[in-house]
Amino acid sequence: MILKKLVINNLRSYEEQEIIFPNGSTLLSGDIGSGKTTILLAVEFALFGLQPSQKANSLLRNGMDKGKVVLEFEIDGKQIVIERRLKRGKRSISQDYVSITIDDEKFEESVTEIKAKILGLLNYPAEFAKKTNLLYKFTVYTPQEEMKQIILESKDVRLNTLRHVFGIDKYKRIQENVGILTSRLREKIRINQALLQDLDKIKEDLVEKEKKLVELNKDEKVAGEEYKKSMETRSLREQAIKEIEDKINEKKGLENEKEKIILLVSEKRRQIDGFVSNINNLEQQIRDIEKLKFSEESYNSLDDRIKFQENKENEVQKEYVDIISKIKTFESKKMEAESLINKLSGLEKCPTCLQEVSQEYKNNMLENANKEIELVNKQITELDEKKKELIDSLEGAKRSRQEFEKQKSDMDLLKVKLEGLKEKEDVIKDIGKQRIGLEKDNEMLNQQVLTLEKSIKEYEKYDDIYEERVEGLKEARYNESVAGIKKAEIAKEIQFSEQQIKENKEKIEEKERLRAETEKIKELEFWISNKFLEIVLFTEKQVMITLKEEFSNLFSKWFSILVSESLTAKLDDDFSPVVEQQDYELDYSFLSGGERTAIALAYRLALNQVINSLLSNLKTSNIVILDEPTDGFSAEQLDKMRDVLDQLDTDQLILVSHEQRIEGFVDNIIRISKKNGVSGVEQKPL
Repeated sequence: MILKKLVINNLRSYEEQEIIFPNGSTLLSGDIGSGKTTILLAVEFALFGLQPSQKANSLLRNGMDKGKVVLEFEIDGKQIVIERRLKRGKRSISQDYVSITIDDEKFEESVTEIKAKILGLLNYPAEFAKKTNLLYKFTVYTPQEEMKQIILESKDVRLNTLRHVFGIDKYKRIQENVGILTSRLREKIRINQALLQDLDKIKEDLVEKEKKLVELNKDEKVAGEEYKKSMETRSLREQAIKEIEDKINEKKGLENEKEKIILLVSEKRRQIDGFVSNINNLEQQIRDIEKLKFSEESYNSLDDRIKFQENKENEVQKEYVDIISKIKTFESKKMEAESLINKLSGLEKCPTCLQEVSQEYKNNMLENANKEIELVNKQITELDEKKKELIDSLEGAKRSRQEFEKQKSDMDLLKVKLEGLKEKEDVIKDIGKQRIGLEKDNEMLNQQVLTLEKSIKEYEKYDDIYEERVEGLKEARYNESVAGIKKAEIAKEIQFSEQQIKENKEKIEEKERLRAETEKIKELEFWISNKFLEIVLFTEKQVMITLKEEFSNLFSKWFSILVSESLTAKLDDDFSPVVEQQDYELDYSFLSGGERTAIALAYRLALNQVINSLLSNLKTSNIVILDEPTDGFSAEQLDKMRDVLDQLDTDQLILVSHEQRIEGFVDNIIRISKKNGVSGVEQKPL
């Protein structure tokens, strides 16, 4: 990986800044607190986002609501751009956007998906996806103070950290998993043995159930024969009932025929009674009609009276319309006079000649108009009286006409009744003939009823025989039901026993398999806890010895470059630095600040080489970032840094230092300064 460009917006002391990273060695130079470390933090944030222990408010510039970082770099010829943004919310600051562009193809995905893409590009092992970016810290960029902290940690913490970095913590996880697995296997063995305790009892129970099944099969055969006999008995009795049922049905047929004839007799009797009633009614109507008297002269005079009243109505109606017309005419004259009065009251000039109208003239006109209104009112009153008289006359004529019309209608009805008198007499004769016919039919039907009753009596003897055979059939069906239930119960018990035998056999088979499986689990548990774990422990020990030997040699090499020849250094079995002077071990607390820094830097560089050697495909093996690597160095040690930098086989080296002497050791310098709380960058090559 080669860094190309970094754009910072509102991060810590930076407002808006672009930094170009050249190849070779580059020094980030500036006073303490000028903003050098912010550039390194921005690169790390762009690559991996916020770390679990990192707070967003430590990155976003104070007072700003938004910030972002854009990092451009190259991996194996691929041009990659990562953009991350921070946003201040009501309660916290969060990373609200991330994208990655690979050779002009942009991906806007979740934080987790982008991280997976970046780890893939860097060729970091998949197991580091859920860890903090340890590989980056120990191969590319580790603050000097963090490296010193690792050296001073307890051996267990340091070894666990190195296991993570080397990717060999899997051996420890294997040991832990072996303990868990063997514990679960032993628990499985105990559970299986508990499940196998009742195996012999199940086998004994199976033998007993098989004996019982043999007896049940015998009982089922006997019950089947009894059931078959009961079915035959029931069938014979059903046949006997069927024979007698034919006689019973014949009797029922005769009874039904009798009932039908009785109903027919009843219906004919009802008709005869109806005929008698009709004859009586008709005779009474004839007597009533004969009492009525019809006058043709009176009937004809009614037409003249009705016509006279209609003519009278028409004349009164005509006079009434004339009166109404006159009233409307007078009312129109009255309205014209009233309109004239209204016009005269406001009239000042004549509308025709435009001369002023005198008051005397207006008074004369008003007087004439009022007299005309008075006369019209009198005439209207007289006409209203006449109108009322006409209305009364009209109503009287209408009532008289309606009375005469009613009388004529009554006489029309009487005339019709008299004309139908002969017809009623003919109807009485016809009904009389029908009555005689019905009475003859009834006499014949009653004779048939007597014949049917005699035949029905002869069939009554079969009723007792039928009842007796029905009782016998009930008994046969009951016996068949009892035999069937007994047979079904035995069959059900056989089925239940067969199911139990099947289940017992399956249980025995399953427990036999469980017994064999338990033996295999015992063998597996013994092999894992005694053989496999021994192999794992031996393998881990050999790997750690190899790593420790390589790590120690590299550490000694870098330390010897940085300090005087009188001091030597190596790593013990816990990967702790051991410093010696003429074969005497020196306590870390008695070392000078420069010597402690030398230990941390040598440890850092050795660790970088070991990791890149162990994981040879990492895409960050060609870049190293050193943050204040010479803190506390003497002038002599600073001069030795040139040798360190010359021996570093890397394409891109970025140093952070405020030591001016380092400027002569590098290819490029990026100067950083801070004015009024805002950091700025000045770049120039040497």
